[in-house]
Amino acid sequence: KLCHWTTAPIVLKLPIISKLMKAIGYIPAKSKNILETLSKKEENVGIVLDGIAGMFQSHDEIAHVMQRKGIVKIALKAGVPLVPVYGFGHTELWRVVVDPVGILESLSVKLDVSLTPFFGRFGWFLGPPKRVAVAMCMGEPISCPKIENPSQEDVNKYHDLLVKGYEEVFERHKEAYGWGHKTLRFV
Repeated sequence: KLCHWTTAPIVLKLPIISKLMKAIGYIPAKSKNILETLSKKEENVGIVLDGIAGMFQSHDEIAHVMQRKGIVKIALKAGVPLVPVYGFGHTELWRVVVDPVGILESLSVKLDVSLTPFFGRFGWFLGPPKRVAVAMCMGEPISCPKIENPSQEDVNKYHDLLVKGYEEVFERHKEAYGWGHKTLRFV
């Protein structure tokens, strides 16, 4: 099946970029669009759960997933499996500039678009990514029953399984990537 990746809705309103991203299958990162793609089109959806919060975590392995349970609720409504995926190396691609007060992060969250200054290869501002190997590792799918109106207990149960899945993927593959010394922290 085709996998539609999600992006901030504002990105799909930018001239030229919008046409390109829609042509390769991107959809807005909104529950209505995700549920419609899963249910009506019967296609897969790929979501980066860290979102904007994860963009401000340069060089740390921190997963912002503890308060993000909406995708679990959507998976239960659609009756589709959740697959934990972890990308090793993505925090090394750019050097992100984080202001110590957190103004850019707050603005980014409010505007629903990242205002993250970064440096890429050759130290170029907003430059291409550094040449770093990135390994995408998948865990075991978590089967979700189809529940039209999932309870908070249902959502919590499957969210706990998803977090455990992320942890298992990270622990299983970190040594092979050369990150035996690192830990994944969930916030």
